[in-house]
Amino acid sequence: MGDPAGIGGELTLKAWLARRDTGPVFVALDDPDRLRALARTLGLPVPIADSADPAGFARALPVYPVSLASPAMPGRPDPANAPSVIRSIETAARMTLAGQARALVTNPINKAALYGAGFAYPGHTEFLAALTGTSGRQEMMLAIPGLRVVPVTVHVSLRAAIAALSTERIIAAARTTAAALRRDFAIPRPRLAIAGLNPHAGEDGALGSEERDLIAPAIAVLAAEGEQVSGPWPPDTMFTARARASYDAAICMYHDQALIPLKTLDMDRGVNITLGMPIVRTSPDHGTAYDIAGQGIADPSSLIAALDLAGTLSEQR
Repeated sequence: MGDPAGIGGELTLKAWLARRDTGPVFVALDDPDRLRALARTLGLPVPIADSADPAGFARALPVYPVSLASPAMPGRPDPANAPSVIRSIETAARMTLAGQARALVTNPINKAALYGAGFAYPGHTEFLAALTGTSGRQEMMLAIPGLRVVPVTVHVSLRAAIAALSTERIIAAARTTAAALRRDFAIPRPRLAIAGLNPHAGEDGALGSEERDLIAPAIAVLAAEGEQVSGPWPPDTMFTARARASYDAAICMYHDQALIPLKTLDMDRGVNITLGMPIVRTSPDHGTAYDIAGQGIADPSSLIAALDLAGTLSEQR
């Protein structure tokens, strides 16, 4: 469902229009009456089926009903609907774990709008890790054609991110990434590029010691385990076209170090993938976009890319 006040419903409708003939087949967990009303308002010819049966996907969007407590108003998140948003995530995770679905694709949420309903997680990734029993072992990968990035630290301040860096944390992120590249992306010998933290990757300690004290030891451990790993790379040069061709994923030290180059290169097709869980989970690489909700101008490219990649990853598994 995502946040019903955001663009998730519009994206779902447009994704069905784009993929009804080719797949991947998907079932929406949402309020079917909300989607019907939204389709009418936006002039989108999307018939809605109140059913989780995907057999008629080409004829109508199948919707597993998750009712809302209050009518959704575009751009105006309503705390009364927070339990429904949480329930849609929980139900989707349970269905995927049970094998009723091959993968889970989530629309954007606003966690601040969910706090009053007991949501106590930094985001989707951490909540789904708790639901699947993998808390602490999950990693967030962002991917576009030609670039995959994994931030070692994620939704914390930059000051907190630097304080949280450790050799062990870098090793854990790289191990999970390498395993996922082998299992889900069919890359038998994945190449990992490990980013530095400081300008010029520390300049041999002149501009910071983290490369010497934290990052290089992690690289040594990974190399000893047989991983194809390189670095620490200067962060300002590791995302050029020539550099990107030399690795399969970049392990970055903090959120913006990973996401700024990826979103600059291809904001429309970015996909968020959760690694280290027993289920395949992807999502669009953007937020709720309250400012354009209900206007019919939201671009579904990222959700469509997330659906396509979820289908590919589930087939590989």
